[in-house]
Amino acid sequence: MSELKPSQQMLSSCVGAVFTSLFMTPFDVVKVRIQAQQRAQLERSCFLYCNGLMDHICNCARTICTHPESAPWYNRPVPVQLNGTVDAFVKISRQEGIQSLWSGLPPTLVVAVPNTVIYFTSYEQLRSKFHQFAPEETGGPPSWAGGLAGGLARVWSVTLVSPFELVRTKMQAKSMSYREVGEVLRTQIAREGIVSLWRGWVPTILRDVPFSILYWYTYEKQKKLMKQEYPTFTFTLIAGALSGGIAGALTLPLDVIKTHRQIEIGEKAIFADPAKGTESVGSTRTMLQNIYRQQGFRGLFAGLVPRLAKVMPACAIMISTYEYAKRIFRKRKSVVVDT
Repeated sequence: MSELKPSQQMLSSCVGAVFTSLFMTPFDVVKVRIQAQQRAQLERSCFLYCNGLMDHICNCARTICTHPESAPWYNRPVPVQLNGTVDAFVKISRQEGIQSLWSGLPPTLVVAVPNTVIYFTSYEQLRSKFHQFAPEETGGPPSWAGGLAGGLARVWSVTLVSPFELVRTKMQAKSMSYREVGEVLRTQIAREGIVSLWRGWVPTILRDVPFSILYWYTYEKQKKLMKQEYPTFTFTLIAGALSGGIAGALTLPLDVIKTHRQIEIGEKAIFADPAKGTESVGSTRTMLQNIYRQQGFRGLFAGLVPRLAKVMPACAIMISTYEYAKRIFRKRKSVVVDT
């Protein structure tokens, strides 16, 4: 049984999600703005960025806007050359104000934070239930319980949030109002059925569930080996980064496919004729075969270093703040019991 109430687990995961997005968003905003300087060849393309909690699709259908005050943050020109990450931090802050470094934060707080709360709370509840299958174990549920609970929790959270992700993607792609999105969704349901609201569910599951299984199994295994039933902040930082790195590296081919699929779907949503609907972008297996045929084994693991540079600190921040918040609740509970 978990020693914390579900409401306390939800609040802890909310704290972790907010801290992760606050810390990671500026780094990805800077990366996107640097890339924007060389975007002439991407005039009719979409691109993805991820601030540690969720992917965002950005529309580059137009060249960089000459009216900074009305331009989307990722299309806003910087009047000086950006030379590297540190230089970009300084110059963007001076030109637009430090708040510009968190330009991509609002959609994350609206969608990703509830998703993270559902995911972590479901994980904790499932992990506690699985402990019943191994009552002889001490020091908490066994490691395999963490992996299995992580995978099932991700299936549940993705299933609940997928329709909202679809709405968010449409609004980002075409700058639609809520009323316009509602009309599009009603037309889509009438034409393709309610199941169409979960378009993209399969590739998301194929990427996120293996990652979750590997991440939580590795993390729980480290807790067992280091005898960290109630892990310290230092341990969670290191273990979270290591677990995220292992899971991120092993599931990179699935992430490559997910990125290709999201970008292609986003471009079709922007440039295709709405009356013709959205064409299929091919199965995951077909896309894997095509990438391997064209680029070999290296193509399936393209972007390994940038992915690890993003995933490892995000996982470290998320799990450490989450566990720290849980520790605060435990201390308050022990104080109440003692009194």
